[in-house]
Amino acid sequence: MRLLARALGVTAVASLMILAAGCGYHMAETATRIPPDVKVIAIPTFVNKSPEFKIEQRITAAVMREFIQRTDFQVTPNPKGADAEIKGTVNSVRTGAITFDPNTGRATTFQIQVNSSVELIDLHTKKVLFSNPNYIFRDEYQVSESTPALFQEDVPAMNRLSNDFAQTLVTDILENF
Repeated sequence: MRLLARALGVTAVASLMILAAGCGYHMAETATRIPPDVKVIAIPTFVNKSPEFKIEQRITAAVMREFIQRTDFQVTPNPKGADAEIKGTVNSVRTGAITFDPNTGRATTFQIQVNSSVELIDLHTKKVLFSNPNYIFRDEYQVSESTPALFQEDVPAMNRLSNDFAQTLVTDILENF
């Protein structure tokens, strides 16, 4: 009886491994959205339609860094001579309190939300290779007890948000999901 149970267990594990191998998972480096003739990707500074100062520069820098670190594409801010271009727009940035101190009523945690749109365009064919008109990213930060520190804590949150944005965007472009 034990031998039969063990054989069934081994068979079940082997079956799961075979199913997992065929699930469609693949490496991000395959760049399935990007044609093979694309070698240089232009990433000009995103357009900023929000009142948030320099958010477009943070996000653009993070996207460029992510492409450089994860791919073999040449990255440039200038579309002239590039094979493809990422066009991005920061449509809005919102900040709001999400938790409050029950004793003082003072906000203790804030959330930043960035709404943007992004396109990857093949500059040879003018074909849109990737588009997401409603990219939404959020990050939270704690408010310090001292009032002057309030304005300093949103900057690291904005940097984390920019990095998360860049990682997700590059993954979405490369993996073709």
